[in-house]
Amino acid sequence: MDVIDLRVFYGGELGNVARRLIAHRMRARWPSVKGMRVVGLGYATPFMGVLRDEAAMLAAFMPARQGVVHWPQEGPCVTTLVEEAYLPLEDASVDRVLVVHGLEMSESLPDMLREIWRVLTPDGRVLLVVPNRRGMWARFDKTPFGHGRPFSRGQLTQYLRDALLSPSGWSTALYVPPFDRMFLKRSAAAWERLGLWLWTAFSGVIIVEATKQVYAVSPRRRAKRWSGALRPVLVPAPATNQAHNRENRTDRTSWPDGQNH
Repeated sequence: MDVIDLRVFYGGELGNVARRLIAHRMRARWPSVKGMRVVGLGYATPFMGVLRDEAAMLAAFMPARQGVVHWPQEGPCVTTLVEEAYLPLEDASVDRVLVVHGLEMSESLPDMLREIWRVLTPDGRVLLVVPNRRGMWARFDKTPFGHGRPFSRGQLTQYLRDALLSPSGWSTALYVPPFDRMFLKRSAAAWERLGLWLWTAFSGVIIVEATKQVYAVSPRRRAKRWSGALRPVLVPAPATNQAHNRENRTDRTSWPDGQNH
């Protein structure tokens, strides 16, 4: 989804309900980030407001395909546009990474997860919020959770392990139906309690926390970017012209006397 659509959704009443319910689960996992370096990836700003007064460093990275908006409204802007597979951070420089509306929208999911692995400190943690394949929210495209790729718990586990990230805790949220009805929004907390008790497999989102696996392994070598300099490519001449080309060679040849002729 476009960043404007995401901002409009979270500016509405249904988006506000979703934000409160997910933020409650997020804080249960991260009760404090005091003195930590925290990065949000995707569209995580609706959930980062509670972290502003605690984190030593706070940044919100928004993928280029999605777009970027200014946040917060007051104070210095902490958002920036990035390539999801090339985060502008040093190795092992971040304590916490929060990913919301990022994984399901990614075009290079394995590369994005490995990049998260690269920037996390050895004891760092990542928290992923993704649409549940079985949930009702993934079936309605009027909300951001109805766009992109939904996940099952097994799929998430496999993707994380392939990126050398180990799942350490699971949560669920959004059991209230995704309809813009006042009585549903007012009873959202009751829906959450009922869902956690009766049908945990059918939540709107899956929330998983993962830790960095640190073995005798180095980060994946990043693709070398184009430096802007062009180099000629030598193409073999046709067989009929090879003798003529040998007689008219103009390339520089190194001789034993150490000089080029």
